[in-house]
Amino acid sequence: MNHSRKLIWLPRDSESSLLIDYMNFLNIEHNQTFKNYEQLYRWSVEYPENFWSSFTQFAGINFKKSSSKILEMGDQMIDSKWFVGSKLNFAEHLISRKDSHPAIIYRDEKGRRKELSYKELFDQVRSFAKALVDQGVKEGDVVGAIMTNCPETIIAMLASSAIGAIWTSCSPDFGVDAILDRIGQVKPKVLIAIDQYEYNGKKFNLMEKITAISKKLEGLSKIFVVQHLDTKIDYKSIENAVPFSDYLNQDEALQFNALPFDHPLFIMYSSGTTGKPKCIIHSAGGTLIQHMKEHQLHLNLKPDNRLFFFTTCGWMMWNWLVSALASKATIILYEGSPFYPHNEFLWAIAEDEKISHFGISPRYITTMMKENIKPLEKYNLKSLQTILSTGSPLLSDHFQYIQDAIKSDVQISSISGGTDIISCFALGNPIVPVFDGEIQSIGLGMAVKVFNDAGQEAAKEEKGELVCTQPFPSMPIGFFNDPDKKKYKQSYFNKFENTWAHGDFATITENNGVIIFGRSDTTLNSGGVRIGTAEIYRQTEKLPQILDAVVVETTKNSEPIVTLFVVLKKEEKLTNDLVKKIKYELKTNASPRHIPKHIIQVDDIPRTRSGKISELSVKAAIEGEEIRNIDALENPDSLSIYREFAKEN
Repeated sequence: MNHSRKLIWLPRDSESSLLIDYMNFLNIEHNQTFKNYEQLYRWSVEYPENFWSSFTQFAGINFKKSSSKILEMGDQMIDSKWFVGSKLNFAEHLISRKDSHPAIIYRDEKGRRKELSYKELFDQVRSFAKALVDQGVKEGDVVGAIMTNCPETIIAMLASSAIGAIWTSCSPDFGVDAILDRIGQVKPKVLIAIDQYEYNGKKFNLMEKITAISKKLEGLSKIFVVQHLDTKIDYKSIENAVPFSDYLNQDEALQFNALPFDHPLFIMYSSGTTGKPKCIIHSAGGTLIQHMKEHQLHLNLKPDNRLFFFTTCGWMMWNWLVSALASKATIILYEGSPFYPHNEFLWAIAEDEKISHFGISPRYITTMMKENIKPLEKYNLKSLQTILSTGSPLLSDHFQYIQDAIKSDVQISSISGGTDIISCFALGNPIVPVFDGEIQSIGLGMAVKVFNDAGQEAAKEEKGELVCTQPFPSMPIGFFNDPDKKKYKQSYFNKFENTWAHGDFATITENNGVIIFGRSDTTLNSGGVRIGTAEIYRQTEKLPQILDAVVVETTKNSEPIVTLFVVLKKEEKLTNDLVKKIKYELKTNASPRHIPKHIIQVDDIPRTRSGKISELSVKAAIEGEEIRNIDALENPDSLSIYREFAKEN
């Protein structure tokens, strides 16, 4: 092991983990003996059919029809098919429990709380599924949603998947054009829409937005309006709009349609900051088996656990969170700002609801650090077992802060994957240590490697492109309106022959962990050496004067120029002394090559609606390129700062 990285966490009770249970299951049922995770991982990628087949047995996945072949390899990786001939139903697995145990606990920023048992959830899904069928929705039709993170969204999604319809959703904070750029491409037959919501203490009425959208959605036959808050809003001027709540008490037997393993389940969207969003289609079987594997074997999520992830319905982490119902756990939904009514509110909820697995982003941790928030001093987090983090790389200082300020013995589980695979390539693990700055392990069944520019496997600790060299069940089954898979191939298989290139700049460590340094298309080239943007942020995070930062490489007169833009605390100015301090940190803790040519103070940094820094839009603004689908940004007005910078430089 590489002891140059600090040991952060050691498993205390690994023998009681579901991962060890699975290894024991393999020993008894399949005559396989593994001494450690690395042996199990190697077997899972050397014998993928055996691995995925055995996991379906272990997890109790209910096939209504068995498969004739576990993996049918095509001429290319993109053409491979899983569990050929099998049939199942996604929703059936998520609401199979049917007892009084809480399935969903909903909290919002105003203190409202709602709880649904598994039985109540089943009954309401059954009722709304009938409403969809009565409306003429059938297998393969699209059900669209403009919804917040509330129970009604889950009810509608499960009802949709129960009958074989395809679910797609957008967050209601998107503008009309941004929503139409997504949902408009896939032409939903019905729409589920919330009438209003609250964020950061403000109410947002959506009726004007829903009216405008509904008029432009071709083939839309019905809008189910979720009346969300105490204040009633008149929606009757919207054509074909009916109240969602009227369809939750129908007593009707629910028939879960038996569907092929690769039947479409979700349509997800790429960020769209560099063009019209790609409509990525994910399968019911691939999503189910991958999420259950991740929740049970990697997250160690058990039926008495409670999982929370701060997310909107427009981010894949919502889909990932909801799938935890298949492992019979309780999921916690939160709607609102994470810092309203006060900046410790999520930790108050963690205490109240006895959350065991708590999911946030590095950006949230950074804000906690800057505000010196220390939940361990105020809240009882005895139930908390694991902190999950994704959205961008979790940096070394984040690891230390979590231990010092949240809980000293909590497992820190950084995870990395994306909308493209609706799951993870690298994630946590209950039976191996956590090292500072590392994602613990590569996911079981995922043949992940790091390639250098020549397409050769990189040595341990060498940086390069994160790739996957073998098929896996949660690969997209295609893109919408891409019958020859041309866009699909261009997106993932253009860089290396017959190998999935994920677009992350990464390394596999001596500990068999993974470090992500940023996106490949935003790496910096300093004197021929590729530098990930996260390597820069790792140092700026340490400086208390800096609230946020973005670094980009642009070209002027054929010369590459690296510029670091920083947002400072209100009372701070970018003095010569602070510039020297930033350069010193970069030179001392990284290398002289990490020092940018310019360091500039700005008031704001553009981010996507899932909270990720949009380095590509900053680069485009500086270079005078058109930024298409600007509504994909949370704060598009911030780009004017960078256009002005370009004019002056």
